[in-house]
Amino acid sequence: MRTSTCRESFDNVAASIHILSPEVANRIAAGEVIQRPASAVKELLENALDAHATHITVIVKDAGKALLQVMDNGDGMSAEDSRLAFQRHATSKISRPEDLERISTLGFRGEALASIVAVAQVELKTRTASEDVGTLIRIEGDELREQAPTACERGTSVLVRNLFYNTPARRNFLKTNLTEIRNITDVVTRMALAYPEVGWLYVSNDEPLLDLRPGSFEERLREVFGPKQFDSMVRLHESTDYLAVDGFIGKPSMIRKSRNDQYLFINRRMAVNRTINHAVFHAYEHVLEKGAYPFFVLNLTLDPRTVDVNIHPSKMEVKFENDSNIYRFILAVVRKTLAANDLIPTLSIQQGEGLADLDQRLRFDGGGAQGLPAQVHTKLPTAANWPGAFAPTVDQEVVTAPEELDKVFARIERRLESSQPAPSMQQSVEFSSKERILTHQAVRPAGEDDPVKESRAIWQLHNTYILSQIRTGLLIVDQHVAHERILYERALANFERDLPASQQLLFPQTVQLSADDYALVKEIEPHLQRLGFDLKLFGKNTVVIEGIPADVRVGNESIILQDVLNEYKNNEHAQSMDARDNVAKSFACKAAIKAGDKLSTTEMIVLIDQLFATSMPYVCPHGRPVVVKIPVEELHRRFGRM
Repeated sequence: MRTSTCRESFDNVAASIHILSPEVANRIAAGEVIQRPASAVKELLENALDAHATHITVIVKDAGKALLQVMDNGDGMSAEDSRLAFQRHATSKISRPEDLERISTLGFRGEALASIVAVAQVELKTRTASEDVGTLIRIEGDELREQAPTACERGTSVLVRNLFYNTPARRNFLKTNLTEIRNITDVVTRMALAYPEVGWLYVSNDEPLLDLRPGSFEERLREVFGPKQFDSMVRLHESTDYLAVDGFIGKPSMIRKSRNDQYLFINRRMAVNRTINHAVFHAYEHVLEKGAYPFFVLNLTLDPRTVDVNIHPSKMEVKFENDSNIYRFILAVVRKTLAANDLIPTLSIQQGEGLADLDQRLRFDGGGAQGLPAQVHTKLPTAANWPGAFAPTVDQEVVTAPEELDKVFARIERRLESSQPAPSMQQSVEFSSKERILTHQAVRPAGEDDPVKESRAIWQLHNTYILSQIRTGLLIVDQHVAHERILYERALANFERDLPASQQLLFPQTVQLSADDYALVKEIEPHLQRLGFDLKLFGKNTVVIEGIPADVRVGNESIILQDVLNEYKNNEHAQSMDARDNVAKSFACKAAIKAGDKLSTTEMIVLIDQLFATSMPYVCPHGRPVVVKIPVEELHRRFGRM
């Protein structure tokens, strides 16, 4: 009896399940593909480009809600194909399962037209080059209303009226006209950037918003963004056997407060990928203010078999066969490009401003963040005990000839004027015995002119800034952030080489830490070891320091370790970064000289020379500017010589 009752209940449940009608199913599917008017425009543009169009016109009214039309001069369709194209999963671009593994066209699902006609009234006109008469098709909500011959130009025109007229809930959720037109404009702009050889005309409510002639990639960017913005872009190109990247990135002066101006294409397909976005962001990390985002237009070209575009019905998301390789490649290329271009800030004084206004008028042509709070740092060692590769060997009995100092500044000026990147810290400048920068305070008679000053005037202002003459004007260097940049790159080099430079302590120092700090030391101990810390961990939150990095002065070891731990925790809360990079930044910040430390002439010159041997001498690891340049033309203008 119980068995019979259960079977009857199961039969009743089974009877309540039914197959949805094609009309309902199509509307559900259409909602995944056509989410707003911009989605319909994107799908129609992809069809036009796949049809080898060389000119495309986009017309919208009422932000695409009342009307949107895409016309192209592409291959066109026959009468039979044009009717079949509105069927779901009808496509000419793939035919076998293995075709999904090597998609080379923008469209391939066969869902675009079917999704549009499910939620709109559509009129299609099309003609091939071999036909004298074209085909007219009118469909409304999946229902064919008319098919007839018509006179039309070669190519295809798709007119969409009353989008979402039969799905009022979806129509009610559309944003304001301003928002929807911005979304359509964004789609058209991105397509136009990916296909500069195609002419584009984009009209909204009878007002032309874009009218672009076919041209080169550079010409297209100049037309879209304007000459001034284009001049703030830097060309980026690199290729390997596996993939190639081509495009432009923005200088720091072109930093944005949102991600809107980030244009990514995979094999010229408009795409979104967090891996690449993060790689570019990470490469800019040192020149970005908090909450800022870099501008870029990048196209990655790679084997279609190594990228999956069949992730989402919108075809915007992509996945790579090897995300980590793509990430490292983009990171390295963007960093290389940034390092190869002048990011030095220039001081400009506007007419009518006095000296009191100078600090208000820093205009960063190369850019960088400003205004980080001052930190406590240990003192830079003097020339006599300057550790490691940072300082030359000092012979107190030799005085440098002026021409030797000129060689140092000649190297710096070549770096400022060159578009080539500096050598890495592993290949930093080595001083020969003839090039060593030496001063002799003891043997120089009182009142004798300093040969350094005779050759190149160099001053320390308020024990914080280093001022020096260069060929094109006046160079101003913040001594703390300059040393911080040097220490940061050397720390990264130590991580790569795994050959830390450590100085052993004659008397090991015992440090008592909090439980939290002790746990942090245990977590990052391998990174600290590579920096040069020789630590022994004991119980009860005790650490014994037996050796310290070569850049740390003896006597400051316990303070530096605690400061590094505090800075590491601050960075961890402030932003997400790699643990190794965080350690390098924290150490560089705390081991660098501080504002107020007096430097000798030798120390200042060596500091500047080593700064310009780094890969990014213009900003510190946290994004603060290191160098400001006042062009001599600016001085001439201020003193009425121009």
